[in-house]
Amino acid sequence: MDFNSLNFTIFCVNNVASQLNKSAKEVYHLMQDANIINGYIVPCYDVLHTFSKEYIVEDLISFMQKKGALS
Repeated sequence: MDFNSLNFTIFCVNNVASQLNKSAKEVYHLMQDANIINGYIVPCYDVLHTFSKEYIVEDLISFMQKKGALS
């Protein structure tokens, strides 16, 4: 993971956590357990980082629900 991907991952985790009213640590573990960070955020960084914050957060929450990371 390079510096830009790491920064983007932190951005994603913090903004999803804020939207869900959860801690960043909890959201990180949920995403990590569902392989969302290494299986989606990092490999798709080049495309994902071009979208708005709102779109990214909605997309990640939807993906977390589909992967069973959120009820």
